[in-house]
Parts: sequence; C-alpha cells; structure tokens
Amino acid sequence: MHVLLGVIYHFIGGVASGSFYVPYTKVRKWSWESMWIVGGVFSWLIFPWLAAWLTVPEYANIIRSTSGNFIWWTYLMGILWGIGGLTYGLGIRYLGMALGNSLILGLSAAFGAILPSVYYELFPQDGKVTISDMLNNPWGQYVLAGVGICLVGIAICGKAGVMKDKELAEKGNGEIRKSKTGEYKIGVGLIVAVISGVLSACFNYGIEAGKPMAEAAVLNGVNPLFQNNVIFVVLLWGGLTTNAIWCALLNIKNKTYGEYFDKKAPLISNYSFAAIAGITWFLQFFFYGMGESILGNGASSWILHMAFIILVANVWGLLLKEWKGVSRKTLITIVSGILIIVFAIMFVGYGNSMRT
Repeated sequence: MHVLLGVIYHFIGGVASGSFYVPYTKVRKWSWESMWIVGGVFSWLIFPWLAAWLTVPEYANIIRSTSGNFIWWTYLMGILWGIGGLTYGLGIRYLGMALGNSLILGLSAAFGAILPSVYYELFPQDGKVTISDMLNNPWGQYVLAGVGICLVGIAICGKAGVMKDKELAEKGNGEIRKSKTGEYKIGVGLIVAVISGVLSACFNYGIEAGKPMAEAAVLNGVNPLFQNNVIFVVLLWGGLTTNAIWCALLNIKNKTYGEYFDKKAPLISNYSFAAIAGITWFLQFFFYGMGESILGNGASSWILHMAFIILVANVWGLLLKEWKGVSRKTLITIVSGILIIVFAIMFVGYGNSMRT
C-alpha cells in the first residue's frame, strides 16, 4: 500500500504535467515569451518558495547552512534542465508532436532513470543506489526491465503519431499539424531532440545533488514526504535563470516587452491564466517529490513520472478526438503503446515493492 501511494502521487504529478499547457491556450494578444515567463515566475519562483515555507519551516536556514558545492551543483542542474526545456520546443517544431514528444521524453526517461545510479557507481555514497545494486538484485532487475519496456511503449506511441500524420496528410484533413508545412528537419531535429532529452533529465540529477538539503530538513523534524521541497527552491532558481534570460532576449528582439502593460490585451485574464498554468506546472514536481520520497529510488521515480506524462498526454489526445479520421490500425497502435507504458509502470512498481 505504501508503494501504491507513491505511484498515485506520481500519477497526480503526471496529470498536472500533461495538462498545464491548457490554460496558456486561453491567453490572448501576448507573445509566447511573455506568457511563458509570467507563468514561469509562478512555477519557478513564487510557488516553490510558498511550498517550502508551508512544509519546510526552516528551509531558508537549511539552504544557508548547506555547503556551497551542493548549492552550486543543484543550481547548475537547474540551468541545464532549463536549456533542455527550451530546446524541447525546437525538437517538436522540427520532428512534429508525436515523434518529437516520444523521442525527447523517452531519452529523458532513460537518462534520468539510469545515469544517477551510474554516477553513484563511480562516486559511491552511503545509501545511494548504484547500477551494480540494480543489476545484482531482483528488485533492480525489475526496475531496469520496466525502463526498457517503457521505452518500447514510447517508441510505439511515436510510431502511431507518425502513422497519424501521414494518414491525415494523405486525406487532406483539416487537422493536419503545422509540422506538415515544411518545418520537418529530421537531421537538425534529431540533434536538438537528443540535447533536449539529455538536458531535461538534469532535473533528476539536481534532486540527487540537493539531497543533503532534504536530509537536513528531515533531521529538523520535517515530514519526509515534503523533504524535496527545499531542493526545488534552489533547483528551480536555475530553471528560472535560463528561461528569464531567453524570454527577455526574445522580448527585446521581437519588441514585445510592452505586452505586460498593454491595455489592448485582456491583462487580468492573461495574468490569471498564465498563473494557473504556472501553478499547475509546479504541482507536477510537488507531487513528484512526494512520490520520490516514498519510493526512495530516483530511477523508478523518474521513469514513472515520464511514463505518466506520456500516458496522460496520449489519453488527452484520444478524449479530445485528436485521432479522429485515422485508420483502425493506427488507433490499435496508439492504444497498444499506452497499454505497454501502463505495463511498464506495473513492473517498476513491483520492483520497488520487492525492495521495500
């Protein structure tokens, strides 16, 4: 039951991540960079501090008393993760939604799940899981098998997306994505997708780098369920830095810096929807932190998080009839991919239950 609760927390986080962009679609007469950074202030600055203040009363003292080395590495991982998030958009532009999402999230899942254990193999630390621990124990073998199965499911979902785009293009259906307008650049797209997938996994590395802060929080009497909230304050500073610089440059380049006060736009509505989007985005990692604290294994937590995002995104696509007009074969392919991801989640969950 304890492990199941951790999986449920990851599912809630996946729902938040798979749904956060919906409020952004309600923003009017603002450029992407303007709405993105307004939402980002809530998701990377205001709410991480608020969550830490509510759940880790001494979070500021913990951060001040933590070695600068740990703070730096956590912050740096946040910066790199922020770059991964920015290149994500280019990957989708050059590869299309289906192939881009599947490739980027698949790479992020694999790198985020496996590399921390490889790092601790090279630089051992007490209480940290190494790749040898996973390979030599049945529970770890199940977790690694779950990672592999999940990647198969992701690949099948990507295949279904490519089939869908091809079929709709052949039919001349009005639902054809903008990616069919000549934006596909497979060579550049693959390079960008690899960069995005690898750097997006840095969020998980940032959590690992900031673990001394979480451990200090627990020693101060904080509920272990919320221990990661103090890490998010520093980690998301890095993400805010990257995104703020980029959005500011775009504001200057596109001369959109006046949009924040432009009375021709529905300012109250825009700020409200951007704030909702930002808060929803942060909730994914709020619940991720809770799930990770229960499962106690960064590899399985990260793969569950990525799997649930893909699962929720594809279910949304089915519910919103984004797959309307495709063949039965394509529908069977996408449903098969989703079911395989669910099966992978069960594998990872079972592996954790064996460990505990």
